[in-house]
Amino acid sequence: MEHDLSPATLAELRRPRNYPAVSVLTPTHRREPDNAQDPVRLRNVVAEAKKQLEADPAVTRERRTDVVKQLEQALTEVDLAHAEDGLVIFAAPGEHQVWSVARTVPERVVLADTFLTRNLVSAQAAERPFWVLSVSADRVTLWNGGPERVTEDRIGAFPMSRSRENFDAERQEQIGDLPSAFRDEGTRHFLRDADTAMHAVLREHPRPLYITGEPAALSCLDEVGTLAKDAVHVPHGGLAHGTPDAVWQAIQPVIEAQDRKEVDTVSRELVAARGRKTFAAGVDEVWQNASDGRIRLLAVEENYQVTVRDDAGDHLVPAESGDLDAREDIVDEIVERCLDTGAEVRFVPDGTLGDAQGIAGVLRY
Repeated sequence: MEHDLSPATLAELRRPRNYPAVSVLTPTHRREPDNAQDPVRLRNVVAEAKKQLEADPAVTRERRTDVVKQLEQALTEVDLAHAEDGLVIFAAPGEHQVWSVARTVPERVVLADTFLTRNLVSAQAAERPFWVLSVSADRVTLWNGGPERVTEDRIGAFPMSRSRENFDAERQEQIGDLPSAFRDEGTRHFLRDADTAMHAVLREHPRPLYITGEPAALSCLDEVGTLAKDAVHVPHGGLAHGTPDAVWQAIQPVIEAQDRKEVDTVSRELVAARGRKTFAAGVDEVWQNASDGRIRLLAVEENYQVTVRDDAGDHLVPAESGDLDAREDIVDEIVERCLDTGAEVRFVPDGTLGDAQGIAGVLRY
């Protein structure tokens, strides 16, 4: 199952397909007893997709057979034992993908000439993935960070290591002269290469970056490259050779402190926007401004969801889940629209937005 939605991957998912491009979405659960229902719901929603394919006169027999085969192959790749909060299956002639997301999705089937990506985009924005680069004189390791864990990522040139022939880290530690290792030209060249390699990763997968290492390692990386200037430094050694759990224990307090700082910044911006009359609040007002591309900063409470329908196209009105013409993922639509128009999107703890009713924005004009 896929997890990492890079800009290049999103662009590929959004390109037009030969009809039908089928999007199958279903909520999943991480823990018992709720996850007992997941296999049944998944089979039912895939059966509904097959039923719609059978009933659609625009789908030729050849394409229907192809897409049904893709759906069945996708089912074999679903790993419900490691489910998160939602599952998205894409199937089109000749291709399929399975995505696990850390944000609940509505149960639905959509046949179109493009895949339905907004739930993926919203989940990615809510999850706020980050990178952790752990540096030492003989190894640089890259960790993929999410809400509850980090995992080692073997992407690009990472992990990077120096051979023992060129560097004797054990001897350096024995003589108690670790800082001198970072004055060695070979070490400086090694860290310069790591700086270049990480820049390449960030171009393809832009995320916040945290760098861990001994103070001397962080200082050296700062001197030989440009990466460290925009990253959060975490002076903690040994993690380049560490375990995911050790890295998470070191980075979690820093992540939480950074999140609190950013929530405070968002709150101040919203207060200032009220004074400047560039403030929007509530799903209807925010949706209208997002549709016009006017939102510069969007703030959404983490668990805010609302089902609505259009009122003659001018306003959104509350609706019940399952109602005819109900839009159950309107918040995700707003998030994707804001990201498409270059807005900054921040998910904040429930209750942060007060009388803004779960969603608010700072307008460009």
